[in-house]
Order: sequence, then C-alpha cells, then structure tokens
Amino acid sequence: MKDQKKTTKQQSGKMSRRDFMGAAAAAAACSIGFPSLIRAQGLNEKLQVGFIAAGGQAGSHISQSHGAGLQCVAFAEVDKTRWNGVHGKKGWEKAAGYTDWRKVFEKHGKELDVVFVATPDHSHFAPSMTAVSMGIHCYTEKPLTWSVREAQLLAAAYARNPKVVTQMGNQGHGGDGWRRAYEYVKAGAVGDIKEFHTWTNRPVWPQGGDRPAGSDPIPETLDWDAWIGPAPMRPYKKGVYHSFNWRGIVDFGSGALGDMACHTTDGIYAIMNPGYAATAEPIIMTGPVKDQWPAGMVVKSTYRAKGARPGFTTYWYEGKDKDGKPFMPENPEGLKVDGRELPRTGNLVIGTKGTMLVNGDYWNSAQLIPNARRIEFGRPKELLERSPGHHKEFLMACRGEKPREFSQSNFSYSGPMTANIQLGNLCARAGKKLELNEAGQIISDPKINDLAWREPRKGWGPLEMKV
Repeated sequence: MKDQKKTTKQQSGKMSRRDFMGAAAAAAACSIGFPSLIRAQGLNEKLQVGFIAAGGQAGSHISQSHGAGLQCVAFAEVDKTRWNGVHGKKGWEKAAGYTDWRKVFEKHGKELDVVFVATPDHSHFAPSMTAVSMGIHCYTEKPLTWSVREAQLLAAAYARNPKVVTQMGNQGHGGDGWRRAYEYVKAGAVGDIKEFHTWTNRPVWPQGGDRPAGSDPIPETLDWDAWIGPAPMRPYKKGVYHSFNWRGIVDFGSGALGDMACHTTDGIYAIMNPGYAATAEPIIMTGPVKDQWPAGMVVKSTYRAKGARPGFTTYWYEGKDKDGKPFMPENPEGLKVDGRELPRTGNLVIGTKGTMLVNGDYWNSAQLIPNARRIEFGRPKELLERSPGHHKEFLMACRGEKPREFSQSNFSYSGPMTANIQLGNLCARAGKKLELNEAGQIISDPKINDLAWREPRKGWGPLEMKV
C-alpha cells in the first residue's frame, strides 16, 4: 500500500531571507512530530481524501472528489450545520468530522493521500503547510495564502517536498483562454507587451468600513475559536464575518485582490513568467486601510526585463470611487471603432504592435481588437497542450498517471503569483510605493517586511513545517 519514510525530528531548510527564519522557527516549535510520509499511490488504489472546510466553495471540491471515486476519511468544518456536505455523499456517511482542522492531521495523517483546503483566506496557510510537510497532496483554494510571506513559504515547501502534488484553486488555469492568449503573444500578434490592465466588479461585500462594536452570542453549532484560527481573537458578530463578509475584513480576507486576482491576472503570470515585482504602489485609494480594505483602489506594479523580454507594467482596478463610479481603464480606440464598450471584468493587453482584449474573470476568451485586426491575423498556431480540467489534472498527478508538474497551478507557480497579488494589498496597508529585489524582499522600507508576515495565534500555526 503506502510507503512511509520516518524521520526522527522536524526538518527545516534555510530560507532566502533572515526574516523567514523566525517564521520557520515558530512553526517548528509547534510541530507535533508526525513522520514525513512519501506515498507511492497505485493507479488502481482509491485515493483517501480529507477536507478542510465542507461548506461554500468546498462543496465543489467535495462533489468533484466524490465523482472521481475518492474515499473521504475525515473532514473539518467549523460550522456543524454544514457537515452534511460530506455526510450527505453516498459512501461517506461514516467519515470522521471535526470543527478543528488540526484533528484531521493528528488522527488521520497516516491515512490521507489528499486534502482540499477551502477555508477563509486567513486559514489557508497552516493546514496547507502541514499537509505538504507530511507528504500529503494538497489542493488549496485561491488566494493560496493571506500574506506575502506565507505564499513564499508554501513555494519553498513545494520545492523541499518533491513527492507532493499541489494545486491552487484558480480553475480558469485549466481552461483554453490563457493558452490562446499565450499563442497570440508568441505569434507576434501584439508585439512586445508594455502594459496589462485588469479590472473586476468586486467587491460585492462590505469594504471601506471600520470594526463593528459589541458582540453577539456564538451559535452552538459554530466553533468560533477554530474559525478565528491564526488571526487575533475578536468577538463574534452575527452576519459580519461568517460565512461570507469576512472577505472585506483585513484580519480574515484579502479583499477584491485576493478574491479575484488569482483568476483575473492568471494569464499575466502564465504568459510572462515575471518573477517578483520590482515595484508596487497604490496610485488611487478611496481611503486608508482600516479594519476593512478600501472600497476601491488602483494598484500599479512594474516587472523587470527577463532575457529578451522587456520589462512591463500592470494596473489592477477594483471597487468604485466615492461617487459610485467603477474603477476601470478608459475604453480603448480598438473597441470604439467597433462601437463596443469594455466588459465589466477583464484584461487589456497592450503591446508595441497591437492590443488584445480578454473578457471575464477566467481568461475565457482572448481577441485582438479592433475586429478588423482579429480577422486579418486569424487564429494563432496551437502551441500548448490543453488541460483535461483543473481538478482532473491534479488528481491524475496524485494517482501517478501524470508527472507532478502536470498539476499546473502547483505551488511553484501559484506561490510567487499569490505573493505578487498580496503585495498589492501590502502596499495599500503601507500606503506608499514599495521597491523589491528579485527575491521578493522589500528594500525601499525594510520595516514593511514585518507586514508581510503575521505570527499565528498561539497553537494555530502549521503542525509541521518542512521548508
């Protein structure tokens, strides 16, 4: 069945920056000393799965896993009213349920082949790091992490644990859209790319406010301590945090950037392979970051040249101004000549020889504009293999049917991507332009590096951290 390689102590690798050592040491101190598991899953063997969350977006992973024939061993869900998400699946009625994710690993770590993490943003890092460090394949929802440094640590863990398959839940990465855009770019349709403009219709939850006063009784079915997890403790308020509006709260969510940029900017990272940003600055904010993220902002980032590719600039637009007007780029001439307007979400790719419009959040379609240019150029030659589907490629790699990297939004890709995305939120918190070196360290104001990491509340960090 499953091969197990035992280790006698916690193993931690060296981080690229001195600040990382403190984070690694803190996680190592709370290690429970699980053996490091190296699984050799047979192709005809049913994968044993666990879920960290069973409601909301987790429902998609539960349905996909059940349909793919996985066997659920255990799950954690802080809200017991949502436990039927797992127990309601045929054959999974006896899966062990907990409100505390740590018990899934403490009691079932040796049984698990795969875990899916779909908690609020602030709770992604600890169970994901625990899984990877224990040799358990891990699929984590977007954004991969709540902070810049957490994302960099998960990328380091992926490199340190070569038997583990990982995936971030930016489902559009499994689609054809960014691949077609890549093929247009490689065919020279837009020339050298100078700018990406990306905009979203988020937030669709409260942002721009401050922390509410008072408290409400905690429902008997909700484990509030486990919901808070690594964040600073605060009183429960009905309808303010659980189960949705947490996205706009700085302690728990990542605002519109964290919610959508892992989808809407995915093609930028897939096409350009940019590394870490050179600069990031909030060029527009409707107000300072308080308990909630601002109601609207525009973030400008620059990226270095790499090889023959010139440097380029990205612009991220979210929310609305004080008059309720959405932050968006100006309608380009390539659409005006066709009598068209920008869609409510999407990307503009501006190059030295032309412009490409990408509709929607998931790089669903890429088209040259104006329409005459699209017709003139035709369809680019297909260069990239198409995906069988975002969940399918992950599970195929988990089973050993495909190589590890067949799961293409793995943490070596999605870790740096998430770090760059959270850098946009970090410069908003700092309220100023940040300059970074190629390793992703802030050099313009080293004190801001402290904001790139948050020490978990005692007991709620990773159970094991092998980086």
